[in-house]
Amino acid sequence: MEIVLKIESKNYAKVKDILLTDDIISRSSMIFKEGSIIGKEGYYCYLSGTEEQCKRALELIKQKTETDEIIELAEESDEKEGKEIINKIKEEENKAIEGFGNILG
Repeated sequence: MEIVLKIESKNYAKVKDILLTDDIISRSSMIFKEGSIIGKEGYYCYLSGTEEQCKRALELIKQKTETDEIIELAEESDEKEGKEIINKIKEEENKAIEGFGNILG
């Protein structure tokens, strides 16, 4: 399962810390990117893992305030935006692999 989370700049460090320190989610594949790769502001997290890991990530980005109000530190990207981010990340990975292949000859 794959999800893409859109993160406001002010919440980036907190969301990254929450996801990377969680025992279940940290075992998934996570890539954090600046939104500028698709001409947007903020940050994105591409998470590829089990259904349990993705659901847990969506749960953990919701925080309860002192007044018991629930706020989302990040939100799941819509399908179009998510695909755009995933394609950019995979494109960058392919370029890196090609470059590494050229070094090794």
